[in-house]
Amino acid sequence: MTAPSPSQDPRAFLRALYNAAVEQAMPAHVMAAHLPAPPKGRTVVIGGGKASGAMAAALDALWPAGAPLEGLVLTRYGHTPPAYAARPGRIRVLEASHPVPDDAGRRGALQMFEVVRGLTADDLVIALVSGGGSALLSLPAAGLSFEDKQQVNRALLASGASIDEMNCVRKHLSAVKGGRLAAACAPARVHTLLISDVPGDAPEVIASGPTLPDPSTCADALAIIERYRIALPPAAREGLENGAYESPKPGDARFAGHSLRMIATPLQSLHAAAVLARSAGIEAHILSDEIEGESREVGKVHAALARAVARRGTPFAKPCVILSGGETTVTVKSKGGRGGRATEFLLGCAIALQGEPGVHVLAADTDGIDGVEDNAGALVTPDTLARAAAQGLKAALFLDRNDAYNFFAPLGDLVVTGPTFTNVNDFRALLIV
Repeated sequence: MTAPSPSQDPRAFLRALYNAAVEQAMPAHVMAAHLPAPPKGRTVVIGGGKASGAMAAALDALWPAGAPLEGLVLTRYGHTPPAYAARPGRIRVLEASHPVPDDAGRRGALQMFEVVRGLTADDLVIALVSGGGSALLSLPAAGLSFEDKQQVNRALLASGASIDEMNCVRKHLSAVKGGRLAAACAPARVHTLLISDVPGDAPEVIASGPTLPDPSTCADALAIIERYRIALPPAAREGLENGAYESPKPGDARFAGHSLRMIATPLQSLHAAAVLARSAGIEAHILSDEIEGESREVGKVHAALARAVARRGTPFAKPCVILSGGETTVTVKSKGGRGGRATEFLLGCAIALQGEPGVHVLAADTDGIDGVEDNAGALVTPDTLARAAAQGLKAALFLDRNDAYNFFAPLGDLVVTGPTFTNVNDFRALLIV
């Protein structure tokens, strides 16, 4: 892969960096080195997440043709690779709603428990897990209704809670997450393949850890509920307070002999983008793959850094590109606005940059979907605010109502890719020339 000239076509250059980051995380490119040998007994595949359909297709292609393979994974609507959807293989791929669960996810989770029923110690379970699995693998804990789960999930998404905080609550209100799916596979051995979408790559946080023991507690979940003032259904609060919803913990015998491999991470994707930038003669600096916080505030901080480089050549000399990843949050304050983390970051960044010459910014989600919209993210250029003003678009007003999508759409600056079939979270690139 080669990058366009950053000085002649900065937009195309930034898109090329994003594409390189996504390609680095494609299951078909990274899975082969992480597969176990076929077992004496059956090989059963389970899992869920935005990338699980592509992971299933890759595993099916790599697994020996003569070795038995069966199973079921859940992915988001529209996230099954077209070739695998057109010609299904040995692993069934079902689709459900994300980020708010729906009944298809509930039914799929129930089917998954049927798939792993009656396994023996000679059998192998391969779990394909990626970000998005928390919403997709949605089966309420005993005593909770599905509507209870949906209500709590909506409140968490609008609260500003971080991904690890949200997943702590989710796993304690679930019959699947927090290691419960793996516990149901006993005595079979479980080999988990993970694509990370969380800051720090904590495996038990990814998709709320359906196949991994959970070190967090009901008390931790309650503390998060109180911190963000989230209303809980009475049954949920009772189950957390009396410990009935406690999850399986490290040391539980049901996890003996299990293994996991992290096959793709945000940092690996940032490094791939950096390599491509350097091949085009532009020095690349990776800030971090663990950046969290309010999207608009993180945008302001990135803008301040870009201005320092553009005006004073510190802490980096220009021309250069600054890369970062992680998962920011949006605290929704106004109903009816459209947009996700990437566009809200960019709107905060654009306002802070105030048209700084020579600074171009791309932010996009590596799964191709920013929030629940049809775009992956958007672009900011030195003339973004001027072009917006010419159309009567006031950036601050759009930011106030969490409506970044409708700010960037009329400018033609949305980045639209469609589902990418992987997910290593936020990607941000600031080009200073």
